[in-house]
Amino acid sequence: MVRRTDTRQRMLESAADLFHTQGYHATGLNQLVSVGGAPKGSMYFHFPGGKEQLAAEALEISASRLASVLRQLLEAASDPGSAIAAVVDALSQNLTESDFRRGCPIATVAVDAGTESERIRDTCAGGYSSWQAIIADYLVHQGFSSDRASVLSVIALSSIEGALMLAKLNRDLAPMRAVGEHLRFTFTKET
Repeated sequence: MVRRTDTRQRMLESAADLFHTQGYHATGLNQLVSVGGAPKGSMYFHFPGGKEQLAAEALEISASRLASVLRQLLEAASDPGSAIAAVVDALSQNLTESDFRRGCPIATVAVDAGTESERIRDTCAGGYSSWQAIIADYLVHQGFSSDRASVLSVIALSSIEGALMLAKLNRDLAPMRAVGEHLRFTFTKET
């Protein structure tokens, strides 16, 4: 017999994947239950707040996973320019390996439902804030002033998000390459 927590976790994992690739509105309740391998009645049993609760929790998982990858990539790099280039390269690889279906793990839902649901908006904002803080903290440890690190983290995150969107829409990594090179130069020049 499958334990309750296994069903809940499967639903979260499948929801994170579906919301990442399809967005909030294009992902239906029946699809969430079916892909999650759960009985129909289990949705509200595990997520009494319904689709909104499931989405918020799945987005938290997705944001946390990218935060972990971001930390690893930054810590492994020899300098800030190489660090930001590694982040852009990893996101580019993820995009091409998914046939341009997997850009940012929370952007699709943030744009799709972030204005309709305060819970989803807050979850997405928290994910972006955590990524920005990771970049800023890394830059401070690399010798940047706190103010400059904060500004550069906003520029980096915004540039990468925009490049991911353009690359995904155009099915072309040129925007990622351009932003990666610009950020690598900017982060190297600033040290």
